[in-house]
Amino acid sequence: MRDFTESYTDTVRRLATAQKKAAPGAPAYSILVNRPAGRLFAAAAFRAGLTPNGVTAISGIVTFTGIILIATLPPGALAGIAIWLLLALGYALDSADGQVARLRGGGSPSGEWLDHVVDSVKIVSIHLAVLVTTYRHFELDEVWLLVPLGFTIVACGLFFAMILNDQLKAVHAATTGIRLPPPARSASLGRSLLVIPTDYGILCLVFVLLGMPTVFFAVYAFLFLANAGYFALAAVKWFRDMARLDSIIANAEGSDVDR
Repeated sequence: MRDFTESYTDTVRRLATAQKKAAPGAPAYSILVNRPAGRLFAAAAFRAGLTPNGVTAISGIVTFTGIILIATLPPGALAGIAIWLLLALGYALDSADGQVARLRGGGSPSGEWLDHVVDSVKIVSIHLAVLVTTYRHFELDEVWLLVPLGFTIVACGLFFAMILNDQLKAVHAATTGIRLPPPARSASLGRSLLVIPTDYGILCLVFVLLGMPTVFFAVYAFLFLANAGYFALAAVKWFRDMARLDSIIANAEGSDVDR
């Protein structure tokens, strides 16, 4: 519930203390820029009486406005800046909805569902919008249209794999009480900077270059390759994690039978 005697600064401070820790090695933009920005928006939304789902809806409206502009506006410097601001604002608000939920005492399954559905549509739509504007406006051979198509596949696969990792671990923890040991590595600035090409916030920032289509597409293609490489390496690691979970569950079930 809202505390009307609490100042905005106190709300931000309280949210900072209740913030869940970032995953080890999370991209630097998310940690250093998007999460603090989301905290400011979350405090304002909370004090205005907005619900987490309301913040998710606003985030979606802002984000999809930017995505529509990618597909419909001719490339230009002002268009690129406007698209970046809309996408970056939508991303910060996407961080804010969960923080509002924590301020209100916790999230809900329906809120988590809505957040993930909006995210899944967003990560497909943004690359398809790039595909449209590349076809309509860029003087490139048609073979380059495979880049946004490939990026769509990689982005979908990454998002689904990360969500599935969390869900499978949670389901097995709830049904068997078995959890994977936490990763041994700790968060480091070096790793956060290394994986920054995989951060959605960096993808948003690249649209500032839209007034220079060749430069924009070159950087966009680099991000595609970086994300594809990351997905290939991460998929191997995640599969091994699931195999470890298989082994732990099998050993636990074997111990129960022996008893």
